[in-house]
Amino acid sequence: MQKELIHLFIEDSPIEIGVFDTNMNFISCSKLWCKKLGLASEEVIGKSYYQIFPETTEEIRKIHEYCLKGSFISFEGEKTILPSGKIQWLNFKINSWEKEKDKVGGLIIVSEDISNKRNEDEYRLKAQKVANIGGWEVNLITNEVYWTNITKELHEVSENYVPALEEAVSFYKEGYHREKIVALVSEAISDGTPWDTELLIVTAKGVEKWVRVIGKVEYVNNKAAKITGTFQDIDSKKKAEINYQEILRRHNVATKTASIGVWDYDLASLELSCDENTYLLYEADLSGFENTYDAWKRSILLEDRDRVIKEMDFAIRHRVEFNTEFRIRLKNGRIKYIKSIAQVHKYPDSNETKMIGANWDITEFKHTELKLIKRKESFTGVFNNSSVGMALIGLDGSWLKVNRSLRASLGYEKEELMKLTFQDITHPEDYITDLNLLDKLTSGEIDQYQIEKRYFHKKGHIVYVILSVTKVSKIDGTLSHFISQVVDITSRKEAENKVRAVLKITADQNESLTNFAHIVSHNLRSHSTNLSMLTGFLINETDKEERENLIRMLNDSSESLDETISHLNEVVSVKLNVLGKLEGVKIIDVFDNVRKSVAALLKENDAILNVQIPKEYIISAVPAYLESILLNLLTNSVKYCSSKRRLVVDIKARRERDKIIVSFSDNGLGIDMKRHQNKIFGMYKTFHKHKDSKGIGLFITKSQIEAMNGKIEVDSSVDVGTTFTLYFNSYKK
Repeated sequence: MQKELIHLFIEDSPIEIGVFDTNMNFISCSKLWCKKLGLASEEVIGKSYYQIFPETTEEIRKIHEYCLKGSFISFEGEKTILPSGKIQWLNFKINSWEKEKDKVGGLIIVSEDISNKRNEDEYRLKAQKVANIGGWEVNLITNEVYWTNITKELHEVSENYVPALEEAVSFYKEGYHREKIVALVSEAISDGTPWDTELLIVTAKGVEKWVRVIGKVEYVNNKAAKITGTFQDIDSKKKAEINYQEILRRHNVATKTASIGVWDYDLASLELSCDENTYLLYEADLSGFENTYDAWKRSILLEDRDRVIKEMDFAIRHRVEFNTEFRIRLKNGRIKYIKSIAQVHKYPDSNETKMIGANWDITEFKHTELKLIKRKESFTGVFNNSSVGMALIGLDGSWLKVNRSLRASLGYEKEELMKLTFQDITHPEDYITDLNLLDKLTSGEIDQYQIEKRYFHKKGHIVYVILSVTKVSKIDGTLSHFISQVVDITSRKEAENKVRAVLKITADQNESLTNFAHIVSHNLRSHSTNLSMLTGFLINETDKEERENLIRMLNDSSESLDETISHLNEVVSVKLNVLGKLEGVKIIDVFDNVRKSVAALLKENDAILNVQIPKEYIISAVPAYLESILLNLLTNSVKYCSSKRRLVVDIKARRERDKIIVSFSDNGLGIDMKRHQNKIFGMYKTFHKHKDSKGIGLFITKSQIEAMNGKIEVDSSVDVGTTFTLYFNSYKK
């Protein structure tokens, strides 16, 4: 009977309870537990606990073993997974029962389902975590302070940090914020006043942070025993709010300073509302009118009124921006220009639709605009009709605008020139100088510059100009473009060049005469001395045979003297009246004549000529000089060819702007440039032991090419070959 009562008590127990044998098999189980398990009683009795709860941890198994030795244990928060898959949180109380005296018959397990409570706690903790809300408590009897983990995180202290009351207060920023929290706590203790405030704290890491602090006092026997509350991080929200207030303040200051009036027009009630700045803008008390919208319409100048009303109606109907300008007449009769911009806006919460806009005074701007238009028209007239070349240049060097004078100087049509940049037509020797000054102008080091430079005409010849460049800036100070003024000084430069050429010829002739004087003082003195000595020997010599020998020697010395005088005469006469004899000469025609004249010599030496001279290349030259130059260089190549290899001579010509450049290369003996570089074109300078070497040919060649305003350069390597580069002026008709 007693067993039946016990069994009945277990089955009908209002709690979840089970009785197990020493093998942890169910002997009895409350109906409530079976119901929670979703199983019938017969499906549980006789089954192992671990069969019913297969997810039982090893730690729980050890607790069961411990209790089967006669012990009692209670623990909370055990997670179990029911056969249905549902997660359940249980509190357990486990006690052993005796089958016989001092002999354990099994275990009695009482479980309490705390799933709902556990879930609520988890949700609450998650909510606090998401909202960054921590809790805190101050025991006023023991002065102990408790902080939750989130509160500790907000203060940037470790989890094992134990706060004291004074330390907790010291986290508030010194000054107003610390004094405020002390006052709130004191007031709460004295009269129970709760608080909810926003203050600044300084974390343990020195970071300032806005927090919301809520606190209230709990009483025991009418005595303040405890203060509890919450602590929330509102730093981002608070800073955004402060920033918004600052922006709003600046906006109000800006609109007032700039005289910008803000208004809104309710499309349902047809009521127009304006701020104070709008009234000041119109210099009228619009609120004094019965209908502000009508008052606004009447203020618009009659000539603009219909247009503005139509534009506003169109913007409202089509939900587009209202953007217009109009004139109003003030009380004193003065006209004011107004700029108005507005947009239709619908409020989703109230379904209100309003046109919200702003007005500001643009009278001064309009007057300035009219002045600029007049100045622009004036500038355009000067620009287009100026006798000086003028251009507007973009920051990338492109032409933005060019006038007729500049196009005439450069020979381009407008469309042709606009496709180029100033770099495209600038002489390469002037480009870097111009670009460096332009960089200084762009960086602000200088405001303008003036240089003499060269452009290339469309036909290829050089145009000399004086260029003046000034920068133009935008309203914000950034660079907009450049204004270039170009004065064509080509005729003046050509005259200067002619004078310079004459002076150069004169200087060269003086130099030739100086050389002549040196040669006379040296070579002719030697010849004179030699002739004098031979004459003396001849006078005193009586032997017929010896006299004949002296006469032969005297004849040789006379011939040598004649050759020296001939050379000097040729040198002096090279540059006399050259400029007046320059004409257009086809290089290939002259070279063909030279080649024919030495054909036998070339054939005898088995020479190979590679000639690449375009037929259309015409230079400004004296035909005889050009023939002499080419003949001398060609015969030199043959004269100083190498015995190790067959002679190959390459003659090529190319055009560079207004120059024709001829290169004359061979694979002969070459010249030691380190030893002879400064002597190559000297008079009577020879570099190889050759019976016909006089040292006069290259000197004459250099004199002839320079007399035609050209130049000659040489590059050579011993036993590799020599290249002469000749620069001629392209012929202009």
